[in-house]
Amino acid sequence: MSGTLISSLAWVPRGKASLEPKKYTLDENELQRVGKLGGPGALEKLREEMAGLDMDGDDWEDVDDGTSSSGASGDVPMDTEDMSAFKMDEYDKEESTGVAMGAFANVKGLTFYRDNEEDPYITLKEDEDDTEELALRPTDAMIITARTTSDLSSLDFHVYDDPNENLFVHHDLMLPSFPLCVEWLDFDSSAPSSSSNSVAVGGFDPTIEIWDADMVDGLYPNAILGPAPGTERDLKPKGTGKKKRKQVQSEPDYHTDAVIALSWTPNHRHLLLSGSADATIKLWDLSRESPMAATKSWDKIHKGEKVQAVEWNRSSTLDKAVLSAGYDRMVQVWDSRAPDQGVGTNVGCDVEAVRWDPHEPTAFFVSLENGLILAYDSRNLERPKYRLSAHESGASGLDINPHIRGCIATGGMDKLVKVWNVSDEETDGVQGRKREISLVTSRDLGVGKVFTTRWCPDPETPLTLAAAGSKAALQIWDVASNPGARKAFGERLKRHGRSLGEIKQSGGVVGVDEDSEDEE
Repeated sequence: MSGTLISSLAWVPRGKASLEPKKYTLDENELQRVGKLGGPGALEKLREEMAGLDMDGDDWEDVDDGTSSSGASGDVPMDTEDMSAFKMDEYDKEESTGVAMGAFANVKGLTFYRDNEEDPYITLKEDEDDTEELALRPTDAMIITARTTSDLSSLDFHVYDDPNENLFVHHDLMLPSFPLCVEWLDFDSSAPSSSSNSVAVGGFDPTIEIWDADMVDGLYPNAILGPAPGTERDLKPKGTGKKKRKQVQSEPDYHTDAVIALSWTPNHRHLLLSGSADATIKLWDLSRESPMAATKSWDKIHKGEKVQAVEWNRSSTLDKAVLSAGYDRMVQVWDSRAPDQGVGTNVGCDVEAVRWDPHEPTAFFVSLENGLILAYDSRNLERPKYRLSAHESGASGLDINPHIRGCIATGGMDKLVKVWNVSDEETDGVQGRKREISLVTSRDLGVGKVFTTRWCPDPETPLTLAAAGSKAALQIWDVASNPGARKAFGERLKRHGRSLGEIKQSGGVVGVDEDSEDEE
């Protein structure tokens, strides 16, 4: 697994993933759907590819030429600490061809094998008991990661069996381009009133794709946000071209550059926010027909600079409030109904992540490239409520525990994941209690430089978090197995009628078994 990284991850709330996942079927109805999704000529091309297959086997062996949309080839070992090979900082310098093929970039390579035995990407073969292998248990949790190697990008769907301390890859989906962000969402346009298990993916390709997380061996997304793949786009550079940094003309209906951030909220199940390197934030109505245009587009919130982060406020009282950050080093708080009336603050450094406080609707946190965490009250942005010097270098991972007030997780480019305790009158229920901030525990989880860390949303495991980074190793850490964490947060949970689980024999850290991956 050398030369790989995980850029983003998302938990699927327990009970949302189907206990009996679906197997993909490319029948006539699916052909019609895919043809419509792919835009003009897609169905004809698909039928042409199917009709032109050499069923004697001559063409089957040459389906995969070992290249990807990024232009890399072969299985070349790479230094996992050298991120320059992935060109993550150059997505705004790429020449746009005016055509985004997305999931349809290589129809034949992604789709056609004589049978599942010859498909190298299907690990569960026909002679296995698919029902037994794919079935989930009610106690299973699912984590979705966006993984990239030197020549392949994919969504990996992991299952975490907490009682048995087991973590494994359940299934995966190939992606056509480098993914930068993933967001879980509970909405399916084909059944808007029903519960759903879907995931949105944004990356170097400006088109956003919505995938069915319950579909095994899926070939095409459920929906495309933006123009249909293959649609010609007239993208003209801004200005005279004399500037060092070339900017692409933004469009109101779709993104024209990499999608860096996504945010969904259960308060507006059919809506999705996205932030892009094209300097715009867009609102998408997922109930519309796909491929779809954006419902709204805002290009002045960060004054023409790339948008690094965006997040809905999930409070029922401030459910229209949005938090965003850009390369202008500004953090903005604004109402999606009146964005011009927003307020902002200059944090003096590039922003890594932003998070609303789930326990205090007007409060939010910002992590910075210099390792600082800033806590703000949106009603007064003149100065932060407090600062936390979390890491020696960039604090790229940040999450606020939704179950325990005052419990914060950070991850850094120094390869450490840290858990912090903010103790004050709100967290401890003691009036006049002076605020104290302490490091509860810190650990190198073996994921390399930490790009993302997220708390589990399930109340049954209030101190379980997932972390991943430059080594593409997903690790689950049950912080409740740490004595310091039990002391810091046990009483706080008990006041709300809940308790921490038993201490894990493994020490609380669970990763994917490498032997199992090698066998696959």
